Amino acid sequence: MSGKIARQPPFLLVNVVPYALLALLVAVLMIAEGWAGGSLLIDLGLCGLAAAWMLGMFTLRPGLRDRPRIMGVFVAGLLAITAVLVIRHPVFGLFTPAAYIYSFTVLRWPWRLLGVAATAVLAGGAQASSVDTTTGLGLTLYVTVVAFNIAMMCGCAWVLRLAEKEEDRREQTLEELSRTNRLLEATLAENAGLHAQLLAQAREAGVLDERQRMAREIHDTLAQGLTGIIAQLQAAEQMHEVPALWRRPFDAVKGLARESLAEARRSVDALRPEPLEGARLGDALADVAGRWSKLHGLAVRVTTTGTARPMAPEAEFALLRTAQEALANVAKHAHATRVGLTLSYLEHEVALDVRDDGRGFDPEGLGAGTATDGGSRPPSRGGGFGLAIMRQRVEGLSGTLQIESEPGAGTGISARVPTLPAGSHA
Repeated sequence: MSGKIARQPPFLLVNVVPYALLALLVAVLMIAEGWAGGSLLIDLGLCGLAAAWMLGMFTLRPGLRDRPRIMGVFVAGLLAITAVLVIRHPVFGLFTPAAYIYSFTVLRWPWRLLGVAATAVLAGGAQASSVDTTTGLGLTLYVTVVAFNIAMMCGCAWVLRLAEKEEDRREQTLEELSRTNRLLEATLAENAGLHAQLLAQAREAGVLDERQRMAREIHDTLAQGLTGIIAQLQAAEQMHEVPALWRRPFDAVKGLARESLAEARRSVDALRPEPLEGARLGDALADVAGRWSKLHGLAVRVTTTGTARPMAPEAEFALLRTAQEALANVAKHAHATRVGLTLSYLEHEVALDVRDDGRGFDPEGLGAGTATDGGSRPPSRGGGFGLAIMRQRVEGLSGTLQIESEPGAGTGISARVPTLPAGSHA
């Protein structure tokens, strides 16, 4: 950044002051000196040339200010015109501030020092124009005045140069600090990402450990028990022919045992429930309702409204489990003759409603721990665990679960979860 003009000069200083000085000097000379004839025309022409030079090279062409060579030509030309004016009338030494202004503002180092020195020579010569240089004393005085102007103005230029270098160092320091801050922010963001990744890995490790523990428990208890039930049923079927009256419940028991065993193994493997494999939620609910109807001999009316759209797997899983739990409660407690299941795709959420015309119950009678129980059943001490899990699933997805029921008037369960793109739920 050596020699660079650090900032734009004040507008009035470079675009108004030089012209004002020139106009003032012309007016003063015309009044005080009383120009006449050809001399007046020459001086006015030189003043007009100076004004035109400043207009054409600087004021009207701001794009040239960033071109050092052209600015050097501009200042040199202005100094030449000023020198002619000073030689003709020393009072034009009062116009040298314009040359100083342009030398300080548009010239780069070290050419700025040369421009300032040349202007100081003109200013000093104008100041000492009345001194008799034919004598040794007069010549010494003349040289002293010029030298004083050069030393003073070049000293100012040097001080300003030091200030610019300090400003450059400050700007460079600020740029380095800014670059360091950006690097630090990038490092912190990377560390945050690594930290989140480590946390995710730790959670996955914890889930894996828990899954392995559950797998052992299921294998040693639930899976073995279900396998034994299936084996005993098959053995009984081979030993004795199942009466026609028992065939439907007998097959239903075997099917339930097999489905329960498969679902348990899927849960351990963190797979989606079987009804959701390769199917939309509405189709999966219809499949669940069909199996339930076949098992319990009661038709379920399944309705889907709105435009189906992708959901997070966790939301589909929660709604599917809500439907299964609600239908299980209807079978156990409601004694209903009609059951309806409605899946509604709303603007910002998806709603699942399960209603029956069974005997209903008083939700408040379930107690504080199960007041949000989601099935048609009468109050019972210690009941409602499955329904509490249902609520936890729905509310874990920022959803809501509501129950409407009263004795003798049936039960309605409404679960709502926000609509999220698939895979967006963490």
